[in-house]
Amino acid sequence: MTTWTIDHTHSTAAFTVRHMMITTVRGSFSDIKGTITYDPANPAAASVEAIIPAATVNTGVADRDNHLKSPDFFDAPNHPELTFKSTSVQSTGENTAKIVGDLTIRGITHSVTLDGEFLGQNANPWTKAATVGFTASTKINREDWGLTWNQALEAGGWLVGKDINITLDVEAVQVAETATA
Repeated sequence: MTTWTIDHTHSTAAFTVRHMMITTVRGSFSDIKGTITYDPANPAAASVEAIIPAATVNTGVADRDNHLKSPDFFDAPNHPELTFKSTSVQSTGENTAKIVGDLTIRGITHSVTLDGEFLGQNANPWTKAATVGFTASTKINREDWGLTWNQALEAGGWLVGKDINITLDVEAVQVAETATA
């Protein structure tokens, strides 16, 4: 098994949500940290742990980002991190898997299943370090994690949709193995 550290400069946690029931708002988080334990010969033995700072949410609109950081949504001052820790990995194809794990937002934890894909391995041209790429996606109901703020629309419906589509694009660098004495 090889351990890989998530490269926060080349990794993204992105989301989409319906706005006013008619458009899609996109956002992302930066500064993802974590580790992946992975062996291409035994993908079912893989594991993932990731930490995403809630305060790094970015939708491109400062007022909306501040609202997302507030107690109405992520409550970033009191719940500074979103976390994911895998509990199982089931291979579904040559480079695909179902990654089941515990997603924690606002201190509330629920199991989610990510549809993951191993994108390959290469050597970084500058550092020569072995580097791997993965993508994964899932859909959650934000209200399950206490993200219940909303506003009724005059014509019917809600300002913010309940379903959140999450996509992770992760690049990770191999951790150098230490020799045992």
